[in-house]
Parts: sequence; C-alpha cells; structure tokens
Amino acid sequence: MNIQKPLLPKNLLCFSHLRWDFVFQRPQHLMSRFAKEMNVYVMEEPIFDGQESSYLAIDKREEQLTIIVPHITPGLDHEQENLLMKKLLTDFIGDSSLADWIFWYYTPMALQFSDHHAAALTVFDCMDELSAFDFAPKELVLLEKKLLKTADVVFTGGHSLHEAKKEQHNNIHVYPSSIDKKHFSKARTIEIEPEDQAAITGIKLGFIGVIDERFDAALIREIAEKRPEWQILLLGPVVKVSMDSLPKGPNLHYLGQKNYQELPSYLSGWNVALIPFAINNSTRFISPTKTPEYLAAGLRVVSTPIRDVVKPYGIEKLVSIGSNADEFIEAIEQIIASKDEKSWKNNVDDFLADKSWENTYEEMKKKMLWTLFETDKLLAS
Repeated sequence: MNIQKPLLPKNLLCFSHLRWDFVFQRPQHLMSRFAKEMNVYVMEEPIFDGQESSYLAIDKREEQLTIIVPHITPGLDHEQENLLMKKLLTDFIGDSSLADWIFWYYTPMALQFSDHHAAALTVFDCMDELSAFDFAPKELVLLEKKLLKTADVVFTGGHSLHEAKKEQHNNIHVYPSSIDKKHFSKARTIEIEPEDQAAITGIKLGFIGVIDERFDAALIREIAEKRPEWQILLLGPVVKVSMDSLPKGPNLHYLGQKNYQELPSYLSGWNVALIPFAINNSTRFISPTKTPEYLAAGLRVVSTPIRDVVKPYGIEKLVSIGSNADEFIEAIEQIIASKDEKSWKNNVDDFLADKSWENTYEEMKKKMLWTLFETDKLLAS
C-alpha cells in the first residue's frame, strides 16, 4: 500500500512557560517561523486575576500568530484549576479535528490539562532542565517523564540536555541555541550607542539576559571591585532574586530589559561580552543563546565553564573560559590588548556560517514530517 507523503497539520498549539513579551529567545524564534506556514497559537501560563469567571484572552499579533493568556479566578485548588484549564482548552479547540493540530510543549506542566487530547503530532522542545530551577513545581519531574513517553518527537536545546535525556526517547534530536546573524551582525557597523549607554565612558563589559539564580553575582561583584575603571553593563530583567542581593557600585550599571530590536545598538559599544553564569544545578544543562549572538555581533566573549559553552566554543578558541574573577580579569585584559581581531572574526564567521534559526527550523520540520510519515506507515501496515 502506498503511503502519501504527509504534510504538517495546519494548526500548532504551543504550551509555553515563558511570556511571549518576556525575553525574545528560542520559543519566539521558532514559533515566528512556524507562523509563516501555519496557524500558531502560543498559550502562556495562567494569570490568576479572573473576576467573575475565567476566560482566555486572545491576542492576534500577526496574521497567523496568536497569543493566548488564561485568566483564572483566584482561590481554586490544584484540581479545580486543572479542570477549569481543561474546559478552557476544550472550548478553544472546539469542533476542529485533532488531526489538524500539533501540540508543542515547552512546559510539561501543561500535560495536566491537555493530555486528554490526542493531537496529530506531539512535540517536546526541551530547552532547559526546568526541574533544576528555583521554585520548580514538585510535579514537574513526573510530568516530564510522562511527556517523554507520550511525545512523538523530542528536541533538546543543547548537547548536555541531549546526553541526559537520550535514553528516555527513541526519536530525540539535539538543536542547540542558534542565531539571527543578520540581526546581531548589525552591531559591527553601528556607530551610535543608545543614550543611556553612551553616557557611560571607559572600557565596557556587558551582559544581556535574565538576571536570576543562574547569574553569578559574587563573580561580577569581585570583577567590579578589582577593576573599578571597567564599566559593567547589565541588561535584562531581574527575576526570582532580590535587587538588594545584587552587587552595587559606581562601575555597575543595571540598564533594565531592552527590546530585541535594540540589542545590536547596545552590543556595538562593548569591548567584551560576559556570560557570568554560576556553576550550579540550574546551569548544568543550559546552552546560552547569547553565546552565538555575542559572536555574531563581533564581540569577544568570556564565560564561566558552562559545558555547552566550553564545547564547542571554548575548545574552538572562539570564547575565553574563566572559572573565577582573576581568570575573567586575565582573559579580558588579553582581549583588550589583542591585535589579532581579523583572524579571530574570520574563525567566528566560519564557525557560524551554517548556524541560523532558519536552518534549525527547517531541520526540525524535517524531523516532524519524518515522524508523521513513519506513523502513517505503521498505521497502514
């Protein structure tokens, strides 16, 4: 019996633990690309502010991209909340056939209200080891194991995660953090910095990202104290940690969260980019998106020994690795004194040549189509 080559379903429902308007990262890059070919609905985690009744707020951002935010009546217990979310999801899908849907999970927690629906294709894009984060729900580990059993195809956001999960699924593929080269390479030619950064003079060291339990505040404090003439610029939201717990000083500048479109103009004024992540459970499996973004911007980078930064970036001598403040300072001083920028940038560009979110998206799509094809073959046999 001939099996017709499958097409991807026309609707994709993404269950995300990250707000769409938070930091622009992996989910936004991928879902924006899927939305060029199908209807994409991103369902965020609920907000508990429903007044008289619970509802889904529907926000259509583009022709085929819609953000859904559940607004839930506060005061419900865990079981009541899940029953309500099940009803909201069922009402949202309505009469449409589940054969027309892909369910794409970033958070296994969504299984609690979605596992009664059998979509044509279930994808788990495991971008982080969420169970290692502060305040992770106790149910998360069991729900992830369940998702790894029921998903049709699994993607991981880095090689370390792939090593940790590969024995739990027979259709699992690694797709590390990629890059929008065209966007970040603008930093190489921009000459005017944003006003809040232009006012800061001297050697500029920068970090862009969420400042949370993964951020090594003690490392930044020590660098700032030992090199008071260096200006350290920290761009991003402060989450799950107190601002009072973060280092302060005349050469430490918290510039807040910036729009994704603005980032190249900030990067253009830096001398060195930093990846100052603590080495702990929450960073054991991360593959920082900022690594290739910094490099595409033409910036030299110093990072703590995060496994997915050391391999490949450290091994390829594209990123300097430092385990403590003194090693960071030594690496930064060597970068500032370096005269070999052209050779280094050529090596960076060669390494990044085949790496893009577009390529990642296309490769993921191939794996999804192959999975559907194999499923159809199995059903027809």
